[in-house]
Amino acid sequence: MRSVRVLVVGSGGVGSALVAVARRRDFLEHVTVTDINIGRAERALASVSGDERFSATALDASDARAITALATERRVDAIVNAVDPRFNPAIFTAAFDARCTYLDMAMTLSQPHPETPYERTGVTLGEEQLDASDGWADAGLLALVGMGVEPGLSDVFARYASDHLFHSIEEIGVRDGANLEVEGYAFAPTFSIWTTIEECLNPPVIYERERGWYTTAPFSEPETFDFPEGIGPVECVNVEHEEVLLIPRWIECGRVTFKYGLGEEFINVLRTLHLVGLDSTKPVRVGAVEVAPRDVVVAALPDPPTLGDRMHGKTCAGTWVRGTGKDGGPRDVYLYHVVDNDECMREFGHQAVVLQTALNPVVALELLDAGAWRGAGVLGPEAFEADPFLELLRAYGAPHGVDDRERARR
Repeated sequence: MRSVRVLVVGSGGVGSALVAVARRRDFLEHVTVTDINIGRAERALASVSGDERFSATALDASDARAITALATERRVDAIVNAVDPRFNPAIFTAAFDARCTYLDMAMTLSQPHPETPYERTGVTLGEEQLDASDGWADAGLLALVGMGVEPGLSDVFARYASDHLFHSIEEIGVRDGANLEVEGYAFAPTFSIWTTIEECLNPPVIYERERGWYTTAPFSEPETFDFPEGIGPVECVNVEHEEVLLIPRWIECGRVTFKYGLGEEFINVLRTLHLVGLDSTKPVRVGAVEVAPRDVVVAALPDPPTLGDRMHGKTCAGTWVRGTGKDGGPRDVYLYHVVDNDECMREFGHQAVVLQTALNPVVALELLDAGAWRGAGVLGPEAFEADPFLELLRAYGAPHGVDDRERARR
């Protein structure tokens, strides 16, 4: 039964891929896809041509009043934030004012500690949203934050491990790695370079039960992690990410980390951008105009969603959990989700990294519609039971894997 009306703010890589996923699901009554560039919003609907459930319109993601007005006019049940987190405050506010469910895939931006940025947290990722939880709960509204793949599916994995696999957990470590290659480019990020710069150059956050949340230097604690399904060993480093802020709020554990397999070349590029100030978001005057250096970097590099035909290999998102299993013995498990880019392009027409992200908010919307997930307030994915999500993800044709490393060693 088609019963859910959705407003998608942003029709870049993830927004467009979300349309390709949503078109296959019957629970959606109507999806309004928006962008400040109406042409891009219309192009996002190319895969659903003739399907009257989808429409495109122009919308400024920084204009909370315009978002509220459109959501009210279209009678939407949920607003999905598919733009970069600079725009979260406006979209988050608009969803509350329109009395809609809110979903995002990246939370409000952090601000490093002004005196000791590599020791103590300042304003943490999502802090502004989480502080608003009581107001959302009192209004009977749900803001489901961090509902992409990382954060998102990685948090669902953590909840599943806690509920079903472990008696006690020493560490939950989200680990992301890939063997993707892009033909014809010496340097071509496969995801938003704006967001990548933000999360990689900010002080990474680590959680420890006795210490709470604290920060380290970018790219700290390198380790080699062996990824499954042919990807193999990849060096991973600490990166700022939402899971570290979300998981300990709902799951009892000793430590939480997030490490990303960036590679030495990528890290050197990011360090160089920082060294010369090209990572800055503060506008500088160039001739008669003012422009943010980071926006120049974004404009100079290829647009990640357009790279699918040149990309080959696999990307893996997952959650590594260590502790004591239900049988009382040591356990070491990596729950993961792998997407092969060539297969993804054939099936969906979108590259693997954006498609892997876009899958999860659609699954969450379907669970909310069915009543399998219920809640009010500002909640992360680990606040909900994991089983229905993983079962529905399998029904979408995208099952997860489990690498039981401790048992493999026995």
